[in-house]
Amino acid sequence: MSATSLVSKSLSKMREMVAQATGKTREPSEKVLERIRQQLEECAAGLGGEISTRQRAARLAETYLKLDDSGRMAMLHMIALDFGPDPTAIAEAHAAYQKAVGSKDQWEAEARLRGAMRSRRIRILTQFNAIPQGVKFLVDLRADLLRFLPDNPLLKPLDRELEARLGAWFDVGFLELARITWNSPAALLEKLVEYEAVHEIKSWLDLKNRLDSDRRCYGFFHPRMPLEPLIFVQVALTEGLADDVQQLLDINAPLADASKANTAIFYSISATQAGLRGVSFGNFLLKRVVEDLQRDFPKLQQFATLSPVPGLVKWVNRNPQALGEAITAADWKRLTAAGVEDENAPVLRALLEDGGDWASNEPLCAALRDPLLRLAARYLCEARRGDKPVDPVARFHLGNGARIERLNWLADTAPKGLSQSWGIMVNYLYDPDRIESNLEAFAREGRIDASAAVRRLAKR
Repeated sequence: MSATSLVSKSLSKMREMVAQATGKTREPSEKVLERIRQQLEECAAGLGGEISTRQRAARLAETYLKLDDSGRMAMLHMIALDFGPDPTAIAEAHAAYQKAVGSKDQWEAEARLRGAMRSRRIRILTQFNAIPQGVKFLVDLRADLLRFLPDNPLLKPLDRELEARLGAWFDVGFLELARITWNSPAALLEKLVEYEAVHEIKSWLDLKNRLDSDRRCYGFFHPRMPLEPLIFVQVALTEGLADDVQQLLDINAPLADASKANTAIFYSISATQAGLRGVSFGNFLLKRVVEDLQRDFPKLQQFATLSPVPGLVKWVNRNPQALGEAITAADWKRLTAAGVEDENAPVLRALLEDGGDWASNEPLCAALRDPLLRLAARYLCEARRGDKPVDPVARFHLGNGARIERLNWLADTAPKGLSQSWGIMVNYLYDPDRIESNLEAFAREGRIDASAAVRRLAKR
């Protein structure tokens, strides 16, 4: 058997072994730790040819995947602390560089300083990149790192180095945009079902509906992970802005004529790899998708989202006074007429937390519409973390140059939609003439672009 086949066979069994591992986590024995340390030393040394280097990296990856969380944390802790740069070598190289500044030896001294600062952690991580499934292994390894970091901040140097490496390896220039259709490989379609993070795909019929002729689905792929979409967006081709996700997801709705569509609605964007947190390519995805859609459908005039407001209810729970401030005297009269007996915000908040039953009460829904839309507008336009919006979806779209165009009442009455935003959804509009100026203003000043209607709603 060839060395390459041996490595491939070894790695192909990894996930199966991990899936079969059961039992309580426990600290790895000294013998196991010493064996891991020896493997790490061999990989860091990088001795031998390409084949032996790959085999060592494959064996080390297999060792890691066999460990439980306690063992993985110990191994990552070892890499982070014991395989960093040598402080003495850095100090000596820095002193030599300072002495050489302004002389003909300056640039050679700078190169030696850079070499001294390069840690052995980088050598280990880079070798994983060369083995079959190695890129996916590193992405999953960083997902573990991110889980362990809150309890073990000493892992931060390793996380920074791995994030920087992944940022280079997953540069948008290396990624491929591909349309995903019903005829795509079954393994890829299964990934869509697994990774969908906004609106659960409930059946194969549901998935087929989302890939029909009046829809589009695009994903970014890395050449080394061909069946793993890094991020994907689902698009509905409509006439006008969509204001109800239930209608978009209705598998019994008649098929729309895509040739008549004037609007592309991005109704679900899902990032799939936890280990790529901090590696940004979502904005490039949307730009590329807009270009693709404009080519295929020249009649399209609007590019917008129908997006959730995932942080609204959590924010109100942290800032309970905001609900009371959003309710006017006229609102209380309508709420009282709809059966809200006590005119105070805590009573109303308790009612809203009661499992979403209020959504089936038409008079109550009508009375709640204005104050909750007003509250959502204030949340999106004014609630900040530093100089950026609190809401993560708002940060993403506004940071990519979009405008808050419209709020939609009871646009998502699924349990998740009611629990996170009382069913409110928002249209973010991507106006090609304003994207760049919006993006720059948001990055520089944190300025939010919103339609006049949304601004008025927030100030009422």
